[in-house]
Amino acid sequence: MRKLTAEMFGTFALVFAGTGAIIINDVSGGTVSHVGIAFTFGLIVLAMIYSIGDVSGCHLNPAVTLGFFVSNRFEGRLVLPYIGSQCLGALLASFTLRAMFPAHATLGATVPAGDAMQSFVLEFMLTLILMFVILSVSVGSKEKGVLAGVAIGSVIALEAMFAGPISGASMNPARSLAPALVSLHLESLWIYLAAPVLGACVSVFACRCVQDPGCCCRRECEMKT
Repeated sequence: MRKLTAEMFGTFALVFAGTGAIIINDVSGGTVSHVGIAFTFGLIVLAMIYSIGDVSGCHLNPAVTLGFFVSNRFEGRLVLPYIGSQCLGALLASFTLRAMFPAHATLGATVPAGDAMQSFVLEFMLTLILMFVILSVSVGSKEKGVLAGVAIGSVIALEAMFAGPISGASMNPARSLAPALVSLHLESLWIYLAAPVLGACVSVFACRCVQDPGCCCRRECEMKT
């Protein structure tokens, strides 16, 4: 329960701060800015990694949880509870933001700026790169190291910086699901559910081609021994 509560709280913080930055930027006439939104997402993930990384691994993302499972670093029996906790935390954050900003139309939901396939490919590649970095700097499914948080948070901020104007740079099904459900903007949700999961799973095999096989494919219990 400590792990599941940590995942729920961490994902709540991610969605509350990240989509909250988008909402506040909209209602304040752009004072946060696109750069500020990108840094908000990166910094909240960095902070959560150092806060709860040693408790749950600080996945905060169903795609990351599935990526760890595919790489044999995460127990199968915990996959669905982790994903459920992440989605619950994200939904609680979006409901909280709806109560605070009832007039906002999208609550920071991710929608493509152009062609749907363009955003699909972007989300696939962004998550592939993110998962590659996570697998390379983490230990088992634990993402708490001296500089692991900096590396992961920096990649999220970087990808949100350059890809956000086109796809929204979600890289996270829970982050996209919650505001879409609460604001009832479901038309493009399939992109943000499918592409990150595919990207994270393919990243496992890309990591095996580049890194030491023991680095990218080792069960958490083996890492502890």
